[in-house]
Amino acid sequence: MREILILIRPRLLAFRNRGVAGRPRGRRLRLFIFGSIGLSFWGGTFVIFYRILNYFQKVEGFGDILAYKLLSMSLIIFFSLLIFSAILTSLSKLYLARDLTLVHSMPISREKVFLSRWIESTTDSSWMVFIYSLPIFLSYAVVYKAGPFYYAMVGFNILPFCFIASSISALVVMLAALFLPAGRIRSVFVFLGLCLFMLLVLSFRLIRPEKFVNPEQFHSLLLYLRSLESPSSPLLPSTWFFDTLKASLSGSIREALFHTALSWSCAISLLFVTMWVSGFVYFPGLSKAQASPKRFLSFMGLRKTGESFFPSILSGPARAFISKEIRTFFRDQTQWSQIFLILALIVIYLYNFSVLPLERSPMKLEYLQNLLSFLNMGLAAFVLSAVSARFVFPAVSLEGEAFWIIKSSPISIRTFLWIKFFVYFLPLLLLSELLIVVTNLFLHVTPFMMVISIVTIFLMVPGIVSMGIGLGAIYPDFKSENPTQSVTSLGGLTYMTLCIGFIAAIIVLEAGPTYSIFMTGIRRDHLTLFQWAWITGSFVMVLLLCMAAILVPMRKGEERMLKADLE
Repeated sequence: MREILILIRPRLLAFRNRGVAGRPRGRRLRLFIFGSIGLSFWGGTFVIFYRILNYFQKVEGFGDILAYKLLSMSLIIFFSLLIFSAILTSLSKLYLARDLTLVHSMPISREKVFLSRWIESTTDSSWMVFIYSLPIFLSYAVVYKAGPFYYAMVGFNILPFCFIASSISALVVMLAALFLPAGRIRSVFVFLGLCLFMLLVLSFRLIRPEKFVNPEQFHSLLLYLRSLESPSSPLLPSTWFFDTLKASLSGSIREALFHTALSWSCAISLLFVTMWVSGFVYFPGLSKAQASPKRFLSFMGLRKTGESFFPSILSGPARAFISKEIRTFFRDQTQWSQIFLILALIVIYLYNFSVLPLERSPMKLEYLQNLLSFLNMGLAAFVLSAVSARFVFPAVSLEGEAFWIIKSSPISIRTFLWIKFFVYFLPLLLLSELLIVVTNLFLHVTPFMMVISIVTIFLMVPGIVSMGIGLGAIYPDFKSENPTQSVTSLGGLTYMTLCIGFIAAIIVLEAGPTYSIFMTGIRRDHLTLFQWAWITGSFVMVLLLCMAAILVPMRKGEERMLKADLE
């Protein structure tokens, strides 16, 4: 046990000293911002579940059925998240960590090294699910007026719940490492996990679950109750956890203790099996992990992309740099998983518009269609800003500590930033216009709303991309092992805040003029001279705001890059 504590102690010291490093003012500001966001999300989750459960309590006959079904679904989702998170974390801790060579050279047995890594992996993969599941459990306690026994059962059962998920994940990773290098395993698991996620979300959306909350859709109460039932295997740890909580809420202490014993016995047994298996397969898998993994999806022939593809009007260094940007993007395995996820979300986004029950609205259909089209501009722009935060904002930081090569190359910092701008601008413009045009076709909007939507998105996209590149240059993180995590930094939060403000300003400026023009067309009337002046002034302000969003961030980013101290 002493050796395990010694192996874990550096991690504990790093966690304790994390608040000491850096500037005190920036550290406090970051802590305040992210703490406020975390508490807001925690409190929002509690309020949402509390209101839902209170609403269920008003439904006579089967309100408790709905509440318990929601709890069961939540626990299954938590267990799935724990499994997937633990797989990726176990890969990093057991096979890909940089300090493994040092740790395994110490006079400590492999079993204790493995156990210390398993403890770290369990902690890293479980803490967020643990924290953000608490408001859900608390909402059930408040609504059902649970006593201290319920709180004790929650705390006593959530630990084996996490232990079981971590042990299963460690077993899967160790067995897979015998056949594939660890680097390839991560790519395969991420790809399969995202495919499974896309399939589940698409399946869930295609069955249109909103019909299940409308009893008028069913011929009898029995059929309605059966539609709420889903298979729940007694062998699932989430079922044991659910049965414990249900028994605790209903006051069945003996039943709750029985299911608690099931959870703990399974957790301890799985941990024993995991330790036993690790003695045979962990080190052979670790040896294979030292091999250089091949690139995932390398079959697409992306190596053939050369400088000759780009216009000859560009200089040789500029063409070489564009080629380098594109090759770097496609060679990064993590980018593919994000692209697949974005494609799935786009399909769901478009499908939601295709099934909108507009005919049931009390508002006149023509007004509602065009109102949704106008609001959809802001929604599509917000989706674009979220995608840009993942791909565009970290673009400068992806250069890493090799940024000194960029500063010594025959291209200026301004050219460097504008090349990154255009590399991301064109595909994001196509994505945004696709969302706008297809959703407008689903809504059957007027030609005027189609034109105003296309033009507005065309003006907003370069501003959002420019702010991503510019703020990414103002807040670079060249020393991070994973620059894509910079989106969660203060700079990333600033970028998202500015994007939301920029989108809101554009929508507000265009709302009045667009409404006036639309209503004038409906009434077959003419615009007054004052209305023409107001409309012209509003759209000129929109144009100036978009130009400022393009030029100002790029200029500030250039100034910051020129002053960057790489030491």
